[in-house]
Amino acid sequence: MTVLAVADFDAATLILGGLLMVGALASGLAHRSFLSLTAVFVIAGFLLGDGGLGVLDFDPRGEFVHDLAVVALIVILFRDGLEVEAEMLQRAWRLPLRKLIVAMPLTALIVAGATYWLIGLGVTASFLVGSLLSPTDPVLSSSVVTNPRVPRVVRHSLNLESGLNDGLALPAVLAFSAALNDEPGFVWWHFVLQDVTLGFAFGISMGLLASWVMPRSPSIPAHQFALFALGTAFATYGLAVVPPSGNGLIAVFVCAITLGIRRHDVREVFEARSDDIVEIVKLGVFVVFGSLLTLYGLFSDGWAAVALVAITLLIARPAAITVALVGTRLPFYLQAFMAWFGPKGVATMTFSLLILADGFAGSERIFNLAALCVFASILAHGLTDTPGAEWVARRAERPAPER
Repeated sequence: MTVLAVADFDAATLILGGLLMVGALASGLAHRSFLSLTAVFVIAGFLLGDGGLGVLDFDPRGEFVHDLAVVALIVILFRDGLEVEAEMLQRAWRLPLRKLIVAMPLTALIVAGATYWLIGLGVTASFLVGSLLSPTDPVLSSSVVTNPRVPRVVRHSLNLESGLNDGLALPAVLAFSAALNDEPGFVWWHFVLQDVTLGFAFGISMGLLASWVMPRSPSIPAHQFALFALGTAFATYGLAVVPPSGNGLIAVFVCAITLGIRRHDVREVFEARSDDIVEIVKLGVFVVFGSLLTLYGLFSDGWAAVALVAITLLIARPAAITVALVGTRLPFYLQAFMAWFGPKGVATMTFSLLILADGFAGSERIFNLAALCVFASILAHGLTDTPGAEWVARRAERPAPER
């Protein structure tokens, strides 16, 4: 097992602590400007890591990096799932469902085709890249999904899509990765069916169990509710991934939805107390991610890699959303808004780290392609989420023209 040396760990805690202090002091400035703390942390990690000064030295194939990213996903997905409101789930499920069953596969298909023609990877490897770059990340557009002035249906749609597509992309990622590894006896459709089905089953079961076990007494301290909810998140993931191995990320998100709908008291307490936890894990994981990047690796495929990133962010996602929302009555400016805010972040990064750890031929190349797209998305979407949310809020608040 590869682990961080003591000196490396001490340096990492010192740097991360210092960055968190600076980030806290600069949070007011970031809120009032185009500055994104996520982008700052990634760039800081890049400058201090392998691509810069070399102060941070993490093994990308080590368990520390992988486990940190998984912990971040569990906490973030659970918080996002709790925020899914029962009323909106019943009345406004069509938009996120369209994006999940139409836009997400279409995005993966377009990216896979571009990878095949531009980069020259094989068919299976190209579909792996498409699967890696198909999920979206609400972390990088936090102002979009939390600003109450943004139309509620848009916030709900983007949040539900981002929460579910992480887990839905993972089976495809693992299936294509296993195919490239030539694992004996592997049947992809059986794997995907089992992964998704068990993920939903464990998530619903744990959500119902947790809502029943937790007492409803008003005398219970708020921190006890929060700890219980957090424990439920990790227990659900752990239970889902043991043999016969379901999808832990889907299980966590579905569990959170179930628990939040049945126990509003738990949801409200956890939402009020989880911001600091989410902020720490997401910024920590982006520092580590930035430290693994190098200019040589990111641009090892030259302009072809740059073109792939542009197609992913500017063509694949908008085209897929346009097709998915055909026939809806959603105004065009809201469709365009949702088409742009499909950033690539924690899920893509985590999955690409899994691919890198597999060590098959071409895994490092695939990791670098995904990393370049994530890096570009962090900058582009991190700089536009606050002004974008304000723009769509002002547009939505305009009175309808008289007829």
